[in-house]
Amino acid sequence: LLHNDDTEDVSLFDAEEETTNRPKKSKIRHPVASFFHLFFRVSAIIVYLLCELLSSSFIACMVKIISLSCDFWAVKNVTGRLMVGLRWWNHIDEDGKSHCVFESRKASPPENKTVSEAESRIFWLGFIACPVLWVIFAFSAFFSFRVKWLVVVIMGVVICNNIYL
Repeated sequence: LLHNDDTEDVSLFDAEEETTNRPKKSKIRHPVASFFHLFFRVSAIIVYLLCELLSSSFIACMVKIISLSCDFWAVKNVTGRLMVGLRWWNHIDEDGKSHCVFESRKASPPENKTVSEAESRIFWLGFIACPVLWVIFAFSAFFSFRVKWLVVVIMGVVICNNIYL
């Protein structure tokens, strides 16, 4: 079929063009890992936003937020490995020095792709957007002089970014 108008359909994402030739299967190969990758990160943010409304105890709110932010093991060893082929850990050598070890899955040809593009987007969206929100919350708490909440937000930023002190 030929269209008489000069307009052309353009995909919003490059991935749409790559996947149009493939059969329409589920783009998410690990739905449980994808769900929990976003669940812990987003739920910590939701608890932070609603905590003062739902509870009068600052300590209870802090414990909930910090425990929900502690998804670093899942991100480092489960969702990172399943969704994008990344794994990292800390190795201590004979001299007692700590070294971060990063592994990534070797690149495969496009026809044998082992990483789903939808899962990759979900992983990186959660991995980048949630810490950005925590930093915005940190500035908000700092400029509104909410010192006790600033401490919680800084802990959320540190834990969410897998930073070890």
